[in-house]
Amino acid sequence: MGDTTSKIYLSWNDINSLVDIVAERIISDYPNIDSVHGIARGGLIPAVLISHKLDLPYVQAIGRNTLVVDDICDSGKTLSEAPGVYHAVLHHKILACYRPHIFATTVLENDWIVYPWEREDSETIQDYLK
Repeated sequence: MGDTTSKIYLSWNDINSLVDIVAERIISDYPNIDSVHGIARGGLIPAVLISHKLDLPYVQAIGRNTLVVDDICDSGKTLSEAPGVYHAVLHHKILACYRPHIFATTVLENDWIVYPWEREDSETIQDYLK
């Protein structure tokens, strides 16, 4: 059976819409969040966008009410081992072993999201699986 992975290429407008959804969920469900931190590499840009959108400081030291951000919860491995109490992503894969507190949307297991800050020829395999 061949590779059934489909690549989904996102624009900056797509990203801004997803950030808006995450920001609305933070405001309504987690008003105690007082700072933002991004997981390198994929979480840095969404974290900064959320930080600007909500006028929250971007921090290196994760505190009790810091939101830890990544771009996607794919397998769930990264976020399940991430520091902090609150986690957010733009995309959550339905069968991931971890469910972040906040996510903008869900995606199927065979969907490979290519964010505008990534190379268009990105491989459909996690770096840690290579």
